[in-house]
Amino acid sequence: MAYKIKKWNLDELFTGFDSPELNGAFDNVEEQVASFEGLRGKLKSDIDAETFLEAVRASEATRKIVHRIYAFAGLSFAEDTQNQNAQSLMGRVQQFVAEMENRTLFFGLWWKDVDDANAERLMSASGDYRYYLEEMRHFKPHTLSEPEEKVVNLKDVTGSNALINLYDAITNRYVFKLKVNGKVQELMRAQLQPFIQGSDPKLRAAAYQEMYRVYGEDGPILGQMYQTRARDWHNENINMRKFKGAMSVRNLANDVPDEAVNALLEVTKKNAKTFQRYFKMKAKHLGVSKLRRYDIYAPIAKSDKAFDFNAAANMVIESFNAFDPKIGELAKRVFDKDHLDSEVRKGKQGGAFCASINPEDTPFVLMNYTGRARDVATLAHELGHAIHAMLASHHTTFTFHSSLPLAETASTFGEMMLTEKLLSEEKDESVRRDILFKQMDDAFATILRQIYFALFEREAHEMVQKNASVDELSAAYLANLKEQFGDSLELSDDFKWEWVSIPHIYHTPFYVYAYAFGQLLVFALYEQYKAEGESFKPKYLKILSAGGSEAPAKILTEAGVDIRDPKFWQGGFDVLSRMVDELEKLPVEARSKTKKAVAKKVAKTKLAKKKSKK
Repeated sequence: MAYKIKKWNLDELFTGFDSPELNGAFDNVEEQVASFEGLRGKLKSDIDAETFLEAVRASEATRKIVHRIYAFAGLSFAEDTQNQNAQSLMGRVQQFVAEMENRTLFFGLWWKDVDDANAERLMSASGDYRYYLEEMRHFKPHTLSEPEEKVVNLKDVTGSNALINLYDAITNRYVFKLKVNGKVQELMRAQLQPFIQGSDPKLRAAAYQEMYRVYGEDGPILGQMYQTRARDWHNENINMRKFKGAMSVRNLANDVPDEAVNALLEVTKKNAKTFQRYFKMKAKHLGVSKLRRYDIYAPIAKSDKAFDFNAAANMVIESFNAFDPKIGELAKRVFDKDHLDSEVRKGKQGGAFCASINPEDTPFVLMNYTGRARDVATLAHELGHAIHAMLASHHTTFTFHSSLPLAETASTFGEMMLTEKLLSEEKDESVRRDILFKQMDDAFATILRQIYFALFEREAHEMVQKNASVDELSAAYLANLKEQFGDSLELSDDFKWEWVSIPHIYHTPFYVYAYAFGQLLVFALYEQYKAEGESFKPKYLKILSAGGSEAPAKILTEAGVDIRDPKFWQGGFDVLSRMVDELEKLPVEARSKTKKAVAKKVAKTKLAKKKSKK
């Protein structure tokens, strides 16, 4: 089948901003919430199990409609952040959802206060809802009174949520100017990215400098927005909900113990030297004494191979098929349903994501495809997310979404399957070499880079509470980069604005460590796969099929993984260290010989010119 670059089709959700179906959905939620409110008087500790389950099912039915409304608003906004209809709908939805949540708050508050014996009785009869109900009770120590919770919900609509929407609207309208082949081009961020990762060192530097020039011009404003986001996070979660730390909020939401996350952070810091060793080795292959930060994603081989979108799509599907035909069919479904937006457009949200709405809905994928090898990897990554959700579609709306630490498992595993296919089929040695180095580049981007983002977030949240200025935060970020890279490369001051260009730290504080968690986990799982072959596949599919129906630690324990043990995380870095060892064995003569040949040719030309002058 031929696949084309195009916009997604959201008609499966709603046909338009003024469609009767969309307006009817709002009315339907209103009616269901009104009916749900009638349950308040029946909520007692000794409630019979069937009445209780009826309430849970009613809550799920309403949640499904809300998810579809929210998804339509969010996806419409993502496809064009400058669309005023989408902006208005986002505001309307956020206000509406906050009001509906306030009217149904009583159920969650009651459930958290049910005594342990009756709670266990009801959970034992709840089937697939059990883990969702357990998770709600985990938040009991941090739950406020009903009036306070209502105020928080309303506060978020015009506070943190509005701030995030504003950040997206501002940054997604940025246009970057770059001189290419003597002509100044106006580019969106996704279009700038290939130059950042391209073979021309001058263009790499110019692209980075232009990006942070543009972000830096708004740096003080974007920085203030972050300060406000951090203060809001602290006011609500530390002051009011009494979490012991800013990161603990995310850890509890992920159902991952603080000690497991701390182990991941500390082991990563200790292993920064593995990547520093890689950067020093990469410098030799690039023929320079030391990398600049601009060169970190530079291709080793001067292959500007472009991948046609159709070829890329089929390549990804085939790599999934080779692992398991069911996986390939699920990936194909996203294309067949027109649920993939791959175009690069002005105003479109940058980056890439997968939106899984309800178990019965095929996920939607957004990316900005420019034809580079990294775009093919991104396609495999986001389709991996979609496959994960579809494999877990037999669970409830509350339990099919995996927790963040496991959310990157299928996506990263998908990238590794694609890489294996590329290496097995690619005959051009320069392209093969480039793929091998890209593996390490991507590992850096996914592990070290993300962990140091998380370390910066932790420090920044503390600094904001001490009234640190935006410039002080920028200085702290630059110090964070210096620790991360050590003496492995030259770091210029323009990178002090990189932090305001990272949407995740605005959207979802402390999300980023999940990437490293997923990558290191996948290294371990892929090692198992290579060792066990076919017998591994049922275990892997079982992990994905679990979705969010059990605690991550429990799901992984069955796979023989202890996330509290620093040795587990070190095992992932041992895999990375071996990868660097293998890359160090690759000869560097090819580039050196080329440089010598060029130098010799230049020398001969000069000599000939001298002789002709004589």
